[in-house]
Amino acid sequence: MEDRNKPDWSSFTVNQPMDIPKNKIVESWLCQAELEKWFLKLAEFKTRNGEHRKRNEQIQPGDQYSWRWHGWPDSIEEHGEILNPRDDEFLRFIFGKAGTVSVKIIEEADQTILSLTQENIPEDEYSKMNFHVGCKTGWTFYMLNLKSILKDGPDLRNKNSELQMD
Repeated sequence: MEDRNKPDWSSFTVNQPMDIPKNKIVESWLCQAELEKWFLKLAEFKTRNGEHRKRNEQIQPGDQYSWRWHGWPDSIEEHGEILNPRDDEFLRFIFGKAGTVSVKIIEEADQTILSLTQENIPEDEYSKMNFHVGCKTGWTFYMLNLKSILKDGPDLRNKNSELQMD
């Protein structure tokens, strides 16, 4: 019998009401130039053939990526692969050792909601804190930053390289 009080460390979902047209939200996730506006310091993608995608070229399943964040040393880099989206997702990717991330839009109560799920998270103590708690906190922030950017608000990221976040 499953213990309902025991947390599920293997996955989480973050939902952010956006009040922004669906196509603008989706476009913000699908190329290097857009990802760097709200999420990453550097988002490089290579095709299956090892060719670098252009900054405004849409990413495709099978692409490999290298990502870096503002506020972290350049030695902190994430690598992964873009996967085929499932069902109603518009993006799915392997997020390094932290599991698989899927992103979709939900329409509920006349509201456009950005929904991100991270699953297949390892359940050792390190992963619970760094991949479940840490990633959930990070995604919550970055999804709010995306909303701010798309509504012509401020970029909430720390871009001061003297303030290291590690």
